[in-house]
Amino acid sequence: MAQDLSVIVWSKEGCSYCNEVKEYLSEQNIEYKTIDVTNHDEYRDILETKYGVRHVPVVEIGKHNVYEGVTEVGIEHLQASLGSVQV
Repeated sequence: MAQDLSVIVWSKEGCSYCNEVKEYLSEQNIEYKTIDVTNHDEYRDILETKYGVRHVPVVEIGKHNVYEGVTEVGIEHLQASLGSVQV
């Protein structure tokens, strides 16, 4: 995994989809940071401004200052985005 890859998982407590995303990233040895939106509506406001959604998980993937937000639920969407960024 390239060291310049940045992954941020926006999640909340008790979110099974969020946990699934984090487990997948850990299994793939991809380091990530977490932003917990639990009790932080202002973080959801940021997601709405950036991606037009207020739900989690949202995964931000960046490389060379180019970022992509994965807003669809399902590991297959995350895999596709990771594949396109790692090329």
